[in-house]
Amino acid sequence: MSRAELSPAQRSEAQAHGLTDLDVSRQLELYASPPPPTRLLRPCVSGDGIRVIGAALATSMAERYRDALGDRVPVGFVPASGAASRMFKAPLATFHSREPVTLADLERSAERSTDARDVLELLRGFRRFGFYEPLAALAAGVGIDLDRIGTSDDVRRILGLLVGPEGLDYGNVPKGLLPFHRYDDGARTAFEEHLVEAAAYGRDLHGVCRLHFTVSAEHEDAFRALVNRVVASYEKRFGVRYDVTFSTQHPSTDALAVDADNRPFALADGSLLFRPGGHGSLIENLGEIQGAAAADLIFIKNIDNVVPDHLKTETLLWKKTLGALLLDLRAKVFAALAALDAREAGASEQARSFLGDELGLALPAESAEPDTLRDLLDRPLRVCGMVRNTGEPGGGPFWVRLDGRETLQIVEASQVDVKDPTQRQILRNATHFNPVDLVCSIRNRTGKPYDLDRYVDQQAVFIVEKSKDGRALKSLERPGLWNGAMARWNTVFVEVPATTFHPVKTVNALLTPAHQPPP
Repeated sequence: MSRAELSPAQRSEAQAHGLTDLDVSRQLELYASPPPPTRLLRPCVSGDGIRVIGAALATSMAERYRDALGDRVPVGFVPASGAASRMFKAPLATFHSREPVTLADLERSAERSTDARDVLELLRGFRRFGFYEPLAALAAGVGIDLDRIGTSDDVRRILGLLVGPEGLDYGNVPKGLLPFHRYDDGARTAFEEHLVEAAAYGRDLHGVCRLHFTVSAEHEDAFRALVNRVVASYEKRFGVRYDVTFSTQHPSTDALAVDADNRPFALADGSLLFRPGGHGSLIENLGEIQGAAAADLIFIKNIDNVVPDHLKTETLLWKKTLGALLLDLRAKVFAALAALDAREAGASEQARSFLGDELGLALPAESAEPDTLRDLLDRPLRVCGMVRNTGEPGGGPFWVRLDGRETLQIVEASQVDVKDPTQRQILRNATHFNPVDLVCSIRNRTGKPYDLDRYVDQQAVFIVEKSKDGRALKSLERPGLWNGAMARWNTVFVEVPATTFHPVKTVNALLTPAHQPPP
């Protein structure tokens, strides 16, 4: 399809949104001819694609991290966009019920309804949540005692105080702003837990901790208000200075929606419908933080994967271990590139061995030309902490052929043709989950930032089916941040313990031992 399918007014609208004519044409071509599913070769397992570092060595590496860091600048990069509506899915569904819902109703429905069980657990656990105090205060103001919910009380009224617009409105609040953990001196939000972690791994020689959060435009003011309210106390507590910055997902990364016939989806007034391009759009935000922060290495971690202080020790140990490994690998990459540029004897063979032994890019000797080796070495580098999969939904690490070579990739289940029995079996044989921590280097040996867009696998897109005003539509989601968006990065997977992975996907996850005070 060509851009001629857009009217002049629509073409101007797309350009105003930040999409060039070429962007529109590419998107329409992807709708018309979707890319084939990713072909898995085999899962990455311990010893074949995933490194296993013993506890003693990990401790030693973590202890060396500070010296290895030297005067380099670390930055924490935290995707924190979007409201927590999925986290509160069950209470929101009950709150929006048309008929009264009592505690007795929930108890009767619990055997057959997951939502009923989840809401019951929420109601019975109120005192253990970080948001108990503000919720209890709201409830008391309207004559409700959260500790004495009767079996005939309409729980929708109580849930409305939690997720409704007249209450705390947590259904529309980002996870980063939610009180996650209880402490003696009050509750701490997920955002604040990242501040605490950064004080341990992210301070530079001048005591500055740099953190960058990607947030939704409508929530940025609330995040900035939280910074203004709490940062000074954490700076005093840890003896650091925080440099906290924010960015929003660029409209130019949005997707042009199409109808069932792959024609641009037009709203009632004739205007186009644009939808967010997904998690992978943040690759542009990642590339842009380096200018202001002069980032030498970037730690990436989701906003909700945090634990209380008494469980942080192992998380921080492994963050430093991964950081030390990245710095070591980067030094070796730079040395190999310098040797190739100087045409040192044996430089090509040493570079070829390094690519195969350290980065999983095995090359036949006859194809190891200096220019090829230089191109394969001179790329962004990432070290990914991988936990064993214990049933969490999502993707994982696999060997995949890309650009004619076997490469280490993180692949989502939705990218795989599960109708193919061979592919389905490879997917089932996966032993590890998506990365829980990443440490990245996105500057070359002269300090110049890489153009991260060059290393994206543009074919690793998702086509999702949605609806608008009762009409079916399709939309593109860009290659995931650590999936296709980093497909051509040099990659090392490292097994990390399950104790470093405690995401909060539903509100009741905050009731698990990993998110509760010590016994």
